[in-house]
Amino acid sequence: MDRTEDVSRFLSPTPFVDSDAEEIAAFARRIGADERDDLARAVRLYYGVRDEIVYTPYGDFRSPETYRARACLRHRSGFCVAKAALLGAAARAAGIAARLGFADVRNHLCTPRLRELVNGDVFYYHGYTELFLRGKWVKATPAFDRTLCERFGVRPLEFDGLADSLFHPLDASGRRHMEYVRQRGTYADVPVAEIMAIFEREYPKLVSAGAASATRFREEAGRTAG
Repeated sequence: MDRTEDVSRFLSPTPFVDSDAEEIAAFARRIGADERDDLARAVRLYYGVRDEIVYTPYGDFRSPETYRARACLRHRSGFCVAKAALLGAAARAAGIAARLGFADVRNHLCTPRLRELVNGDVFYYHGYTELFLRGKWVKATPAFDRTLCERFGVRPLEFDGLADSLFHPLDASGRRHMEYVRQRGTYADVPVAEIMAIFEREYPKLVSAGAASATRFREEAGRTAG
């Protein structure tokens, strides 16, 4: 199969990676306007999503809007899937093919409240983005913003557009941090029905808790680290 044809469908908007939304296009232009090279533009977009959008694991997981790139941008906050969708949408708006990857992860460093709400430390359908750069797919994980990482004592994930950017197995102090336990595959769009169903089944307390302030998790992280 021709490689261009293989990636062309990852340039088009989808319901949740809605790269045709004007605010997504404006965000992509503002962040990457000074870069003429796709790789440099992708790196700028990654850091824009990582640090301008607050990470929060709390949301209305029964609402499809929680998973949509445009809503994530409007709220300036979101969980890993929404932030991955936003990076994918911004990349597509900038002419860079993008798709979403999902994996189940075990987070050894999470707050007591979140651990209680998910009944453990396994997080299903953790989302990241894959960008097609210089002829290959490269993984990028824009979930945890720099401020949150500082609160937890975790090294922020860097991205150079050449190597995969995935969670570190250890934190800055050598404690176990993140473990990938199951790959869920790649998608052109967010598999919302699948994610909502597994969240309802596995995380009834989290789903029932609903949304919280965008910075609540940061505050919990600060108390935990302290």
